[in-house]
Amino acid sequence: MHHHIMPTYASMPVRFLKGEGAWLWDENGNKYLDALSGIAVCGLGHAHPEVASAISDQAHTLMHTSNLYYIDKQEKLADKLCELTGMNDVFFANSGAEANEAAIKIARRFAHSKNIQNPIIVTMDKSFHGRTLATLTATGNLAIKEGFSPLPEGFYHAPYNDINALDMLSKQLPNIVAVLVEPIQGESGVNIPSADYLNKLSDLCEKNDWLLMLDEVQTGVGRTGSFLASQQNGIQADVVTMAKALGNGVPIGACLTSKKATGLLTAGSHGSTFGGNPLACAAALKVIEIVERDQLASRATQLGTQMAEAFKLNLKHCEHVVEIRQKGLMIGIELSTPCLDLVNKALEKKLLINVAAGNTVRLLPPLTISDDEAAQITTLVSDLIIAH
Repeated sequence: MHHHIMPTYASMPVRFLKGEGAWLWDENGNKYLDALSGIAVCGLGHAHPEVASAISDQAHTLMHTSNLYYIDKQEKLADKLCELTGMNDVFFANSGAEANEAAIKIARRFAHSKNIQNPIIVTMDKSFHGRTLATLTATGNLAIKEGFSPLPEGFYHAPYNDINALDMLSKQLPNIVAVLVEPIQGESGVNIPSADYLNKLSDLCEKNDWLLMLDEVQTGVGRTGSFLASQQNGIQADVVTMAKALGNGVPIGACLTSKKATGLLTAGSHGSTFGGNPLACAAALKVIEIVERDQLASRATQLGTQMAEAFKLNLKHCEHVVEIRQKGLMIGIELSTPCLDLVNKALEKKLLINVAAGNTVRLLPPLTISDDEAAQITTLVSDLIIAH
């Protein structure tokens, strides 16, 4: 049957009608274990009762007024985010791409404040920052840019996890103003840089008076074992972008600034009709409260380590496993051959997984899963990989 939806997604042949915790039910009543969380969105699992109540209460009270007026829940959320991250202020948007658009505009404003003509923002090969024109240009993947030129100017791609390459660039390109980077590259297969990469990057940005802009859209809200992944490096970025898990399914994005990025966006220079609306902010406040109260960041570390150990044990004789990469509950298992078919095979086994970069099984389960659910995921995925 044809539905009037643009064919932009190669969707799987399943419709989910209900969820609870790490489980989803399709229209035929089949039950599936979700090891993907809507791509790192439902960090608290599906239909979390406290989040649902917060949304319902807010919807019955006030959903939208616009940013022409102060918004109580928005102020509370901004204060909470800055308290947890050490950042100074926040612009609220509705998605990760929108948060990154704000970051890009901040970098351009920064360039203007320094009288730099034709400023360049450096992003990384294999990065992903969104699909708006500016963020897909920033993204280090040629395939998603196909057929969309002319693309905005002012972006330059460098190899990820390579400080020397950036240092050399700094000598060749005097008009660099910012580096936009993911602490862990999610879309390209859970690429985890060396432990001191972000520290060296932070030093390099400091030395050259560049903005360090961290895209924590996929890594944020406890996923990697701390509220922001970059906090494990003890660094303070100039700009941090967040979205995905912040609303547990309610669309919300946030662009946080500190240090030399603070105050660059002034009244009238940026805006969003729905950004920071009471409904989305009520959801995000409740999400953060639960992540803190239930210590889900440390739970992510504990569970992720457990799962990685189980995978190493289960797959130790499996010749086509190249590498198992893991930080908190962000897990990538790279195979030596393409394995996109594993997504359908997992679906047949009532398990939701993802394959990134063509050959890496990517797991992003809810931070709320039980030890038993985690064990079910590792067993099912290991069996699928061994049989591949």
